[in-house]
Amino acid sequence: MVEQAANADAEAAEQGELFPDASASDELVGYRGPAACQIAGITYRQLDYWARTKLVGPSIRGAAGSGSQRLYSFKDILVLKVVKRLLDTGVSLHNIRVAVEHLRKRGVQDLAKLTLFSDGTTVYECTSAEEVVDLLQGGQGVFGIAVSGAMREISGTIHEFPAERADGGENIESAMTDELAARRRDRQAETG
Repeated sequence: MVEQAANADAEAAEQGELFPDASASDELVGYRGPAACQIAGITYRQLDYWARTKLVGPSIRGAAGSGSQRLYSFKDILVLKVVKRLLDTGVSLHNIRVAVEHLRKRGVQDLAKLTLFSDGTTVYECTSAEEVVDLLQGGQGVFGIAVSGAMREISGTIHEFPAERADGGENIESAMTDELAARRRDRQAETG
């Protein structure tokens, strides 16, 4: 278990920026509701309910009337996935709200370093091997949700979905395509 935590820390450090395009900060790049649902493994009905009850809402752009699109950040989608896993294991919605409030205060890199444990009633945070030992010595059965594992799952899936900028700038995919095209032109000019 200690080795897994060390590997997760190393992977988080290697990840760097979530989006390689430095012109768009992570606070401006988001995913629409249907994409967020697919990435997090939830239904649109759950997403809508959680947004309306302020359990997990879009941090980039909220709904502003009929036809408007919510935009969810990477961190929002990560929290959605954690909420889904906690619900699946039987944790009450009240306890999940407390855990989500705690997660909201963390940066994405901080989230990659923690594991959530629960005995089905209470949710515990664990950031070191010593804490894991202390939790397990209590004699109660617990389960763990490695947030870094959820982060890896999302990172592997999220690039399959279109991202858009909240400020109305050029979409991420077309900007990346243009950069690739520019590199190809430069390489052809050097060889030609």
